Amino acid sequence: MERWARELATRLPPIGPYDIAKPPAALSHRAGHAWEQLALPLQARKAQLLLNPANLAPVAFPRNAVVIHDAAALRNPSWYSPTYAALQRRLLPLVAKRARIVITVSEFSRRELRDLLGVEAKVVPGGVDERFRPDADPEPAKAALGLTGPYVLTVASRTARKNLASLTATAQHLNANGIELIAAGGGRPQFRDQAQPRAGVRSVGFVPDQHLPGLYAGAAAFVLPSLHEGFGLTCLEAMACGVPVVAANAGALPETCATAARYVDPNDPHAIATAVAEAIGDEALRAAGPRRASAYTWERTARELDALLRS
Repeated sequence: MERWARELATRLPPIGPYDIAKPPAALSHRAGHAWEQLALPLQARKAQLLLNPANLAPVAFPRNAVVIHDAAALRNPSWYSPTYAALQRRLLPLVAKRARIVITVSEFSRRELRDLLGVEAKVVPGGVDERFRPDADPEPAKAALGLTGPYVLTVASRTARKNLASLTATAQHLNANGIELIAAGGGRPQFRDQAQPRAGVRSVGFVPDQHLPGLYAGAAAFVLPSLHEGFGLTCLEAMACGVPVVAANAGALPETCATAARYVDPNDPHAIATAVAEAIGDEALRAAGPRRASAYTWERTARELDALLRS
């Protein structure tokens, strides 16, 4: 969601008369929700339409367009803190039903929003920045993170939804063959359990944007065993960098990755380990990734979104 907001903030204004409203830098998470509900409606009172790119919107504002990426907090509230789950349970239905238009990022999420919220959303998928390329230089990222040997990568926030605990068998197999399993990604206050990678998985925490393309490009394979994904942007970023991808056959991942990934049952750790081992060196999969990812650009996202809002 953060990537959506950042990318659209740079690409929508040149397309049309879009002004950007954002909270002060000191406000984030719970304080940011207060700004969104109380200050933003006043700031946007003259706007013909208010585009909210990150799931929620000011309930009191009468002209919202909202991008709801998924309904994971409603589908499985146990993945989130009780406060956050209660907030989503109260606000998300109100926001969705009062919005002028609801937008989501995949057909999977569109069906989920219909089932859980009773709304019909329009689909506008996300994109991959042009910096994510097979020839992205991995050396700065490897130097910054102290990576000296071959590695398989996962990029996922530390929450039970991302299912990093299922990678223990994968890490053991890779470590026995001199390959590290690297987990990049930080935590969030709204997660119930800040799930830590298990033994054998090396966590490097939050990775700055400038290092992400090279970190992907230097990997022997990428794996995402997530239990629920509304889109699967990290899989596309890995594909764009020419890295073989192993993804869970869950959520929107089969829709997003199509035939350019290997799929596994996220509840079968040994199947995940086997699939990752087979993906390393899979040249057909490596070649398929950039072709699939090339269909998703932020320019396409911005123009489809602009056309939808104008209609």
